[in-house]
Amino acid sequence: MSSTSYSENYDNAMVSQLNLVDTGHEDMIHDAEMDYLGLYLATCSSDHTVKVFNLDRNLKKDDSHSQKGTLIAELKGHSGPVWQVAWAHPQFGTLLASCSYDRKVIIWRGDNGNWFKYYEYNNHDSSVNSIAWAPKEFGLILACGSSDGTISFLTYMSDTNSWESRKIAAHTIGCNAVSWGPGIGSLSELDLKGSKLGGVAKRLVSGGCDNLIKIWKQEGDKWIEETKLENHSDWVRDVAWAPSWGLSKCMIASCSQDRKVIIWTSNDYVTWTPFIMNTFDDVVWNVSWSLTGDILTVSCGDNSVSLWKENTDGAWQCITEMGKTSEQRAM
Repeated sequence: MSSTSYSENYDNAMVSQLNLVDTGHEDMIHDAEMDYLGLYLATCSSDHTVKVFNLDRNLKKDDSHSQKGTLIAELKGHSGPVWQVAWAHPQFGTLLASCSYDRKVIIWRGDNGNWFKYYEYNNHDSSVNSIAWAPKEFGLILACGSSDGTISFLTYMSDTNSWESRKIAAHTIGCNAVSWGPGIGSLSELDLKGSKLGGVAKRLVSGGCDNLIKIWKQEGDKWIEETKLENHSDWVRDVAWAPSWGLSKCMIASCSQDRKVIIWTSNDYVTWTPFIMNTFDDVVWNVSWSLTGDILTVSCGDNSVSLWKENTDGAWQCITEMGKTSEQRAM
């Protein structure tokens, strides 16, 4: 990814550029994430920095500190490439997490235009590759996947105004991605015995360098490996659990260096059925669901980005593609 970040919108199977942000990063951008309300854009780079931009289109232009696409914070605290950023739900305030090759996770807080380091976690032995905030229904919890093969859970304890950490062994030669299961939804209404639940079980899916996908469930104060999914033949680069609003089944998307994107479906969290959505021309680095869980974005190593949607027959179709030339599309 270059030093320029694009904000784009899906509309009637077409993608149009809404805004062009010149980030000013001095090296490759690894992630760009908009906050929950679409007001801010956070980017991170191999130049060791995290930057925050204001995207609010309703602000007055004469407010020099709040113009559209304006840099409002440059956060320096990492000493290596920053791989990923993640916004917490706004009910917890303006919180942004970042993870880096330097083995650190930093949680930044914004308060009336001022940004500061809120919490730093440095208990991993290798690069921290992926971070994800839990659904707001579970509280303020951050999952962190590392090349040391472990996943850490950082939980904010409001009674003591402190952070509690817990680490589990996950993937023997490295964890590349983590994604939380929904906090609400159709499958959350009933447990496996069909009785009403008092609360939704916390679940997390992870992908690793062992070619495996694992689903974790919290039972009491422990995280247990609930399911192991085997279908990829190379490193799993990303996993994404679909939002469950209105869906009749659970869905997880995974992508790998084997160039495949697989859609996993389940009605009971126990039996998962894999469907190879597509085999791409290059390594697939990232998968991401729309807020409604019916459109999947796929990013590949050849700089192509495509949007996929399941039709009424259960087949997945590419509805639009960006980044490839017309000659590449014809091949």
